[in-house]
Amino acid sequence: MIEGIIWAIFAGLMLGTYALPEKFTKDFAFENTWGLMFILNMFLIPIISASLLIKGFGGVLSGIPTDILLKMAIASVMWGIGAMMWGKAINYIGLSLGFSIFIGTVILVGSLLPFLVDGLPPNNVLIYILVGIAIVLVGVIANGKAGIIRESDEKSDSTSEKVSMTKGIIIAVVGGLLATGFSFANAVGRPYLHEACQAAGNPEWVTSVAVMFVIYVCGGLVVTPYFIVKLTQQGLWKNFKTEHLGKNTLLILAMAALNFAASATFAYAAFKLGKVGNTVGYAIFNTISVAVAIIGGLLTSEWAKASGKARLYLYIGLACMILGVVIIALGNSQGVV
Repeated sequence: MIEGIIWAIFAGLMLGTYALPEKFTKDFAFENTWGLMFILNMFLIPIISASLLIKGFGGVLSGIPTDILLKMAIASVMWGIGAMMWGKAINYIGLSLGFSIFIGTVILVGSLLPFLVDGLPPNNVLIYILVGIAIVLVGVIANGKAGIIRESDEKSDSTSEKVSMTKGIIIAVVGGLLATGFSFANAVGRPYLHEACQAAGNPEWVTSVAVMFVIYVCGGLVVTPYFIVKLTQQGLWKNFKTEHLGKNTLLILAMAALNFAASATFAYAAFKLGKVGNTVGYAIFNTISVAVAIIGGLLTSEWAKASGKARLYLYIGLACMILGVVIIALGNSQGVV
């Protein structure tokens, strides 16, 4: 159990930092940065990783039962749309607030959704899980409040900014709801893919790469066409001719690699945590990512002009999230979960 918690924390650290490189790209619009990120993230990296790391990859993939593949595909498409909306939300309302609201929604729904697949755990276990998640959510809500106050401190009271903020929050919430498809796809697909990978002579951790391949490629099938259309409609293809293309591409490649590695590491953490991996692991994974993203926002001066009240909410939120994770981890370490 402890090993699973450590891997979940590590995955959260990677997810929390994956969007930071976007702050340093130049001459790219949202569609340029995130369009290229999703192409690399959902096709290039998964295909290369699966081809190089999975022994007998073709047989493993072709043997997936139709019903499992269909469930994974539908849930993955939902996740892909949600991930795209997450990027849009970050573009509207910033890294800290975008993470807080999006991940808060993901934790609320995604941590409990796998119970539909795996069934409810014993009551004492469920109590620990729900208490930990509840405290985590208090922290996420507090961080969201901090972000809203910060935006009020920094921006003038204009109608256009209010519309942008409202739109960003709505996008983050809807995106978070859709992104819970990731947890469901992982819960549905891992059992078969684990057996298939083991039968082909792969080590246990390789299963996570196989699961992520299916999720990412299916998600990319709907996200990529969206960005192609938007780049064409808005005439943004010309932005790729910038002198900063090389640097931008490296930064975006880092985003894609961190995102994919975070997801694959979480899938392995969920496996190590056992039956509650998709609930406890999901809460830890997403909570750590929010904490790291908020710290990243502090380090990149997102909160430079924020009031003391905004920072107070921020610190309260971080404390609550850490407390929630400790309670979940304590339950695991004592053999409660």
